[in-house]
Amino acid sequence: MGGPPRESEDLAREVHALRTEVARLNSHRFVRIHNNLPRLLAFNFARGLAVGLGTVLGATVLLSVVVWSLSQIEFLPIIGEWAAQIAEQMRAAQE
Repeated sequence: MGGPPRESEDLAREVHALRTEVARLNSHRFVRIHNNLPRLLAFNFARGLAVGLGTVLGATVLLSVVVWSLSQIEFLPIIGEWAAQIAEQMRAAQE
């Protein structure tokens, strides 16, 4: 009966392959960063700074485009005057 020894060899090979994969996973950079608390905190702090800076820059560009677009509209009296006032204040702030 060749069943049980063959199954145990297969199981041993699978366990060895699993150990190899777990060792490879543990040596991965992502896991090494998250195993060290100070490094994890520094990484998340830098990530938060990058997200905050990107949000501010994106909002600035988007708002500038919207205000510029609205300042180009002269046929709507209320919006055109409002946008012109905002554009004038922005020009005055740059000087």
